[in-house]
Amino acid sequence: MSEQLEIEINRDREKHAKKPLGPAKEEGPVAKKISTTDPESGWFHKGDHKEVFAYTAQVACDKYGWALAYSVEAGNVHDSQAFPALFAKLQPFQPSFLIADSGYKTPSIAHFLLEQEITPVFPYTRPKGKKGKLRSKDFVYDEYYDCYICPENQVLTYRTTIREGYREYKSDPAICASCPLLSICTESKNKQKVVTRHIWKEALETCEEIRHRKGMKELYQKRKETIERLFGTAKEYHNLRYTREKGKSKMEDKVGLTLACLNLKKLVKMRAGKPFYFVQIATILAKRRTIRPINRKRQTSSEMFVFILKPDHTIRLFRRL
Repeated sequence: MSEQLEIEINRDREKHAKKPLGPAKEEGPVAKKISTTDPESGWFHKGDHKEVFAYTAQVACDKYGWALAYSVEAGNVHDSQAFPALFAKLQPFQPSFLIADSGYKTPSIAHFLLEQEITPVFPYTRPKGKKGKLRSKDFVYDEYYDCYICPENQVLTYRTTIREGYREYKSDPAICASCPLLSICTESKNKQKVVTRHIWKEALETCEEIRHRKGMKELYQKRKETIERLFGTAKEYHNLRYTREKGKSKMEDKVGLTLACLNLKKLVKMRAGKPFYFVQIATILAKRRTIRPINRKRQTSSEMFVFILKPDHTIRLFRRL
């Protein structure tokens, strides 16, 4: 997604007669604090007051609660940055819907999913900004002239497109100096208002339209019965709330085994009181170059069981420690 965004940014800059940006330097998450015990972990803000070194697990399940894929990242890696690695494991399932929490609600992810013909279902997010101040929604975007109109009917013109993919629209400081709304509009010393708009803002607007469609609210509420229940069980009964492991690879093993156990428990409960059958497998004999099927043999539940998970079309994502 980052490569496509870089191409779109330079294309947008050329459209506005700006020089294209050079290649971005690959930089990982900013490590303000590094653990001497486990350097691969990250400084994580848990709630409003607690801060710890931790790992985050990105997990996806289907509408029945079967864990399908997961990835483990350091605690200071944002959900949106961990999404590409997780989605690569979900592609074989060919989902039609992807239901995710607000951590994945970004223009890049929304644009990517719509390009893949996957319907993203995101939650409502409150407008950002200080209370009592004008917010971005108070400024009207004029698509034809590519500018913003402020509440006092003054124009904010396009200035540049930055590397993060946002266009910057700025007002005229000479006009803003005598504006009656200056105190609630901006606190900049030069009395200039700056409004940003992502080049893929239309994708987020499409997601908002999808959120208001009939049945989408009920579909999103199913998360508490699937992925949230999966994490709750893992944290309460499988020691996923805290870890004694050191290193990312060991954490990946721990999360993988935990999710496998949860899937097996779900299978056993589902098959309780029902017979299990052994699936016939054909073996290829290289010397004779013939195929000899193994004799069909009835197995008891204590000896063997086989489960085939069919690809589902609804994927739910959630991030939790």
